[in-house]
Amino acid sequence: MNTIGTKKPVDIEDFFQNHPNILWDLKPEELIRESLDMKMGHLSNNNVLAIDTGKFTGRAPKDRFIVRDSITKNTVDWGIINQPIENKFYLKLKEGIIDHLSKKTIFGRHSYACADLEYKLNITLITEYPWSSLFGYNMFLRPSLQEINNFKTDWTILCAPSFKINEPKKNGLNKDNFSIINFEDKTIIIGGTGYTGEIKKGVFSVLNYILPTENSVLPMHCSANIGHTNDTSLFFGLSGTGKTTLSADSSRKLIGDDEHGWAKNSIFNFEGGCYAKCINLSAETEPDIFAAIKPGALLENICFKENNEIDFKDSSKTQNTRVSYPIFHIKNIAEPSVGKSPKNIFFLTADAFGVLPPISKLTNNQAMYHFISGYTSKVAGTEEGIIEPEATFSACFGAPFMPLHPTKYAKMLGDKIKTEKVNVWLINTGWSGGSYGVGERIRLKYTRAMITAVMEQKLTNSKYIQHSIFGLHMLTECPNVPDEILNPINTWENKDNYNKTAHKLASLFHQNFNKISKSINEHSVIQKDNLDKICLGGPN
Repeated sequence: MNTIGTKKPVDIEDFFQNHPNILWDLKPEELIRESLDMKMGHLSNNNVLAIDTGKFTGRAPKDRFIVRDSITKNTVDWGIINQPIENKFYLKLKEGIIDHLSKKTIFGRHSYACADLEYKLNITLITEYPWSSLFGYNMFLRPSLQEINNFKTDWTILCAPSFKINEPKKNGLNKDNFSIINFEDKTIIIGGTGYTGEIKKGVFSVLNYILPTENSVLPMHCSANIGHTNDTSLFFGLSGTGKTTLSADSSRKLIGDDEHGWAKNSIFNFEGGCYAKCINLSAETEPDIFAAIKPGALLENICFKENNEIDFKDSSKTQNTRVSYPIFHIKNIAEPSVGKSPKNIFFLTADAFGVLPPISKLTNNQAMYHFISGYTSKVAGTEEGIIEPEATFSACFGAPFMPLHPTKYAKMLGDKIKTEKVNVWLINTGWSGGSYGVGERIRLKYTRAMITAVMEQKLTNSKYIQHSIFGLHMLTECPNVPDEILNPINTWENKDNYNKTAHKLASLFHQNFNKISKSINEHSVIQKDNLDKICLGGPN
């Protein structure tokens, strides 16, 4: 991968050449033993290490920063997601972390991101805790011994959960926890939080900047799988839309479950593992994930029954219980984690308003519109204060991790689906027959049947009708799916209520897109007139 900026990559060995006790590249079983010896976790009844991440059981987006410098000043989409911090504060915090780590036994790991080796990014991970290093082993790609012996660091991560900064506001922070990315220094520093997802998403954010600006690769927050004819499918979707469930298909090999790049001739996994939610997990609902929770996996913030059996239903610590494991814990995987350009892309949305069709085929403009929108909805009970369906929009289905303006990624997607002649589908995994509380969740077997029909090319000669409000092209029939559910208005008893609710959601789409349109500036790759054309892909 091309380097960015003029400064040489950080050489972590120089940082710690005088460190009295740094343990490099320990095996999973050694890291598990270290964690147990330090009384930082315990084993479940099936010998899986379980740890608590401490105060933070999820990411802290308000405490994530990017150093504003000559590289990022005019390229990053600054705002509440990509918050700037001055380099002088970063340097002081980095110095503090290094001093903090120099007094402890710490854990070093050589790893890399990007399964397509043309874009390989070597990462040196330095952690205060052994289980953080185990997370790195699970989630990043694992170099061979020969590769380790010839390793040259591209990026460095310093992770010190117990490090605290005095007077955070005087040091450019909001609180005493932080995650900071420095593109000139090629370093991510994480302090005051033990949540391992900060490590994963820090690297994802780096790749989401580097790959499109220097390598013309589209980074994507999606899952991917490949069929027996080498046809690749991508699944985009926010939390709760079924991305992991629907991409897990016994007839197809998994490329990856969360982060991918789309190069000229390939789809490739950024990672070497999976980071799955555990709440309400069962062998029946998620057999692949359930079976992957075996020795070497890392459970986070999980609760147990009296016999030390994992209690997947207990959310007393957090709803965001997690497990990380290397991808080889999954049986049916692509090796290496690379596929050809996709034949089909699925945008998944859990529409709790119950007004979107269960399947629609998108035009190029519609694909870009819905990609920029990144719509799903929250329902009562998922978050405090929500008593009715609430629309959620996250640009590119991953706004918290996208340093560039969303139109940069949208233009790349639009160009690729046009050049490669990719079919793009909007799949509603949400409600039918009424909004949440009145209607019912669309049955998983019907959603699977629709996706299977697409992948098996059974819809090539299908007929479509256009939705009068959303402009979406709806199927009139699909194998193994009742015809009446394909047009959502047919499932509502009160058609007037359907139209009112559909217009309400359409208005929310317009409001969100207007915000994005107003954020267009001289650095956006899609100019205002082109964005107006994309807007035609939205509701009428």
